[in-house]
Amino acid sequence: MNTERDSETTFEEDSQPNDEVVPYSDDETEDELEDQEPAVEPEQNRVNREAEENREPFRKDCTWQVKANDRNFHEQPQFMNTKFLCIKESKYANNAIKTYKYNALTFLPMNLFEQFKRAANFYFLVLLILQAIPQITTLAWYTTLVPLLVVLGITAIKDLVDDVARHKMDNEINNRTCEVIKDGRFKIAKWKEIQVGDVIRLKKNDFIPADILLLSSSEPNSLCYVETAELDGETNLKFKMALEATHQYLQNENSLATFDGFIECEEPNNRLDKFTGTLFWRKTSFPLDADKILLRGCVIRNTDFCHGLVIFAGADTKIMKNSGKTRFKRTKIDYLMNYMVYTIFVVLILLSAGLAIGHAYWEAQVGNFSWYLYDGEDATPSYRGFLNFWGYIIVLNTLVPISLYVSVEVIRLGQSYFINWDLQMYYPEKDTPAKARTTTLNEQLGQIHYVFSDKTGTLTQNIMTFKKCCINGQIYGDHRDASQHNHSKIEQVDFSWNMYADGKLAFYDHYLIEQIQSGKEPEVRQFFFLLAVCHTVMVDRFDSQLNYQAASPDEGALVNAARNFGFAFLARTQNTITISELGTERTYNVLAILDFNSDRKRMSIIVRTPEGNIKLYCKGADTVIYERLHRMNPTKQETQDALDIFASETLRTLCLCYKEIEEKEFEEWNKKFMAASIASSNRDEALDKVYEEIEKDLILLGATAIEDKLQDGVPETISKLAKADIKIWVLTGDKKETAENIGFACELLTEDTTICYGEDINALLHTRMENQRNRGGVYAKFVPQVHEPFFPSGGNRALIITGSWLNEILLEKKTKKSNILKLKFPRTEEERRMRTQSKRRLEAKKEQQQQNFVDLACECSAVICCRVTPKQKAMVVDLVKRYKKAITLAIGDGANDVNMIKTAHIGVGISGQEGMQAVMSSDYSFAQFRYLQRLLLVHGRWSYIRMCKFLRYFFYKNFAFTLVHFWYSFFNGYSAQTAYEDWFITLYNVLYSSLPVLLMGLLDQDVSDKLSLRFPGLYVVGQRDLLFNYRRFFVSLLHGILTSMILFFIPFGAYLQTVGQDGEAPSDYQSFAVTIASALIITVNFQIGLDTSYWTFVNAFSIFGSIALYFGIMFDFHSAGIHVLFPSAFQFTGTASNALRQPYIWLTIILTVAVCLLPVVAVRFLSMTIWPSESDKIQKHRKRLKAEEQWQRRQQVLRRGVSTRRSAYAFSHQRGYADLISSGRSIRKKRSPLDAVIADGTAEYRRTVES
Repeated sequence: MNTERDSETTFEEDSQPNDEVVPYSDDETEDELEDQEPAVEPEQNRVNREAEENREPFRKDCTWQVKANDRNFHEQPQFMNTKFLCIKESKYANNAIKTYKYNALTFLPMNLFEQFKRAANFYFLVLLILQAIPQITTLAWYTTLVPLLVVLGITAIKDLVDDVARHKMDNEINNRTCEVIKDGRFKIAKWKEIQVGDVIRLKKNDFIPADILLLSSSEPNSLCYVETAELDGETNLKFKMALEATHQYLQNENSLATFDGFIECEEPNNRLDKFTGTLFWRKTSFPLDADKILLRGCVIRNTDFCHGLVIFAGADTKIMKNSGKTRFKRTKIDYLMNYMVYTIFVVLILLSAGLAIGHAYWEAQVGNFSWYLYDGEDATPSYRGFLNFWGYIIVLNTLVPISLYVSVEVIRLGQSYFINWDLQMYYPEKDTPAKARTTTLNEQLGQIHYVFSDKTGTLTQNIMTFKKCCINGQIYGDHRDASQHNHSKIEQVDFSWNMYADGKLAFYDHYLIEQIQSGKEPEVRQFFFLLAVCHTVMVDRFDSQLNYQAASPDEGALVNAARNFGFAFLARTQNTITISELGTERTYNVLAILDFNSDRKRMSIIVRTPEGNIKLYCKGADTVIYERLHRMNPTKQETQDALDIFASETLRTLCLCYKEIEEKEFEEWNKKFMAASIASSNRDEALDKVYEEIEKDLILLGATAIEDKLQDGVPETISKLAKADIKIWVLTGDKKETAENIGFACELLTEDTTICYGEDINALLHTRMENQRNRGGVYAKFVPQVHEPFFPSGGNRALIITGSWLNEILLEKKTKKSNILKLKFPRTEEERRMRTQSKRRLEAKKEQQQQNFVDLACECSAVICCRVTPKQKAMVVDLVKRYKKAITLAIGDGANDVNMIKTAHIGVGISGQEGMQAVMSSDYSFAQFRYLQRLLLVHGRWSYIRMCKFLRYFFYKNFAFTLVHFWYSFFNGYSAQTAYEDWFITLYNVLYSSLPVLLMGLLDQDVSDKLSLRFPGLYVVGQRDLLFNYRRFFVSLLHGILTSMILFFIPFGAYLQTVGQDGEAPSDYQSFAVTIASALIITVNFQIGLDTSYWTFVNAFSIFGSIALYFGIMFDFHSAGIHVLFPSAFQFTGTASNALRQPYIWLTIILTVAVCLLPVVAVRFLSMTIWPSESDKIQKHRKRLKAEEQWQRRQQVLRRGVSTRRSAYAFSHQRGYADLISSGRSIRKKRSPLDAVIADGTAEYRRTVES
């Protein structure tokens, strides 16, 4: 029992989750995670372990082998996998990307196969075969063939157009070019021709074609700057650096062509932030990590050229591994529609069976005894009944609407074009229209319950702007003139006096400029000097233009702000930094850079001024700066008040401070600093401890306030979606403080919101699990489950949880595999049974915990998950899909959102500056988050309403049409004779009743787009499935049944005993068929007029045009001329002209139509009068509503000094470039001889990796 208990994952872990770090990577092997070794080792395992240790060591996690410049190496038998039977292919993927489905040879067979997998299409194929059997057929073959060919043809053309677009996209990517070493020199090659082991050359602004090992570059120490926007949505540059040995040796074409390095590394996986491998070259091994790998999808920036060795290609690259599995998405209505078609199949079989039995009985009682009915065949009644069963399957086949699917596709295609053409979703700044990338999900946009959104680049612009600051207790940044008077309208500050100003900063406080230029308060100048000197930004100068490269957008914004205010960072070397102070260049010696990390939440720099003074400048989060301030700081409280104001305005803040250091104090500290810098173990901890000693007794200068600029209209969009009962969850890799800050900025969170964190809900879930366990037992399954809320009713709650806590709560934490080897001999049956039971208990426990978490999270008005991996984003979406059965939408802009986008029912890509990876995987795309409200509340709701109306009407008109045959059977001996002419049956769904219903499905709208946005509550009908469900389906069927009864029995009664005005009886079969058909066409077309809410000329023309078309075609088909040409196909010669010249027939038709439609009008009137829907009420008052003022965003009340939350601090999640600067690796220097590098062993490389 102890063993079983220990094997289960418990809630109490040895270490608490860390909110600051992203949890383990998605494919991380269990061997990489820490765990405790067992105290006692079984004897048998000890023997097995010793036997294993005697074998040749082999790293199980490094089985991917790459040989440079040797393509034949990767074609060896050990690298070949069996694909099919004896066909083998290399395990190394080529670099071609394939997203298309068909080629010229496979299109026709594959497309037909896919189409005939649809039940309705296959059914009609079987029906066509049955109609070819003379003994069975009751209808001409063309009645089925024509509609089937139309359906198959339209669908095939649509699929062909889609696949041609995929071919073009694939060719565009695969035919990009780069330089590859072939035959000893660089040659231009297409991306699809690149293979693992190739050495390639990339130039500035090139996309990286595969995952490559950086060998060398044009920059000092072979640095290479890359933009990773395609991967993570971040536009700030990141640097990679080659090994010292490859940097020294592999610079020219000849050396690269003779490079024969051998790499052993991990198998392809989706871990963007990790890489483990070893390069074996020149009898030396060099460790490889992620800092030396350039990933496919990134772009080379600020680097003239670089060389690399292809490690992973094509489908094996990390960006492709992160794409997730492509899922075939279908809407909720699709599934419901299929079940309804199956229901109709069952009804069809039951009706046919019943009528066949009736025919067998009638043959036995009447047919066999009526000499005038003898047909020359002596078949038994039961056999005749069997044949009639198939006859009725053919006659009643229109119960299953063959044109339903193609009509749905046409409507969806049209709705997709409306989205593409919507100018209100067009973003002119980047010439980006909205794009429906799929045509099969439009109506699902009207049923969304949950929206899962990325933060960076989706809610925000990923542009940091310097907005305000507090210096010496005084707040700057409001609209005021140089005399300190506030103005609501004032021109922005003119920075033309500053030669280094970039002209991009919009600032309106002229008083701050006055303070800087006058120098009355030295703290103001010192404030901006600190911003110019305390950072790890690197600079390039081109034609006197400064180009900054920052580790984070925040830091870049601060340095740019200092530059505009007159303190421009100009240049740096390993030991100096040059600043232009109001036009005067001064160079400072950099004595130490104390870099930022997520634990320190601050960075410092120690410089020696030209006068010889030593000063420390520090910036960081207010929580850590205030702990280290000198007791005598007069502006401490004023700055804290300013921080509260900035926090209430959702600005990202940093506190700035400094101190002067005595020479002797610095020398003592520097000895400790140098010792910690070369420590062989726990170097980071040792450095942090030394930093603490110097970063104390600081003097507060003030605080900065940066705006992480939201996209336009984000708060309004979130507010309207909330009113539509759509819940917003934000899933981001950003740190907790930043995510929380954005939550307040976009009004997802308010000051009244009670925020729960991971540790809070962990305790709640632990208690709930214990209660559930206590209630469990033998009789647990017989006790009905009672939903108990986690929180008391009332109150506004939000959940903010990090990726580490998410793994903890959802029992996703991985444990290390035991180093004890498994027993080699087979386990006993008892052991297998116990192991299986233990595994089932664990799975049940995990499933219960996940369901509890989803229930708890869904009780919150907002959920923010931060520091989550791409896989965790997809997992959260999948949990809500699985346990809430809710329709989900995911929206993002980077490659790290692709998995989430593919997992959700609807995926939306933001097509902005962050690349196109998310867009390529999405179902819909546009440029701004605010367009989401129009996509859902207008296009989504309209599409849902149109599709529901279309389906209800379609089922109605087909039942009204087909069941006339059923009533007619009672009067024709159940002989499967049709009640209509064959050509009428053929053209009914194709011509006579198709256009009005298609136009209703395309154009109808209950209220205008403006009213749809003004009243988001209208959206809930789709979420609750109110307009199309089984109840509505059966109401439509009942309506169709009643209509078919009226259509048959009123003309039947009128024809029963009658004489025409000319003395002739018009009660022949053909005249009866024409009368019913005419009444049917008028009824179903007028019925759609009653269903139409939005009348246009096109709708009216289609309704009356369909009726006119029916009469025109009928008179042509009943003419003598066409009968002479095709006597066997057109047998109703003269029927129409003979029947319809009788007023009695017209009166019968009018009476039939009136009885069909008047009850519908009465019911509609009563329902709109007594039980009006929200839509009905708005339609009634739409003129008054149009005149009213539009909805406006509520004004946020600013409460100074009472904010209970912390502002996010403006720093990156990662270290800056401090180590790069202080080591001098970014500075050009004379190269040392290669022999000296090799002789130095691997010590240098180990130091590089550790740092």
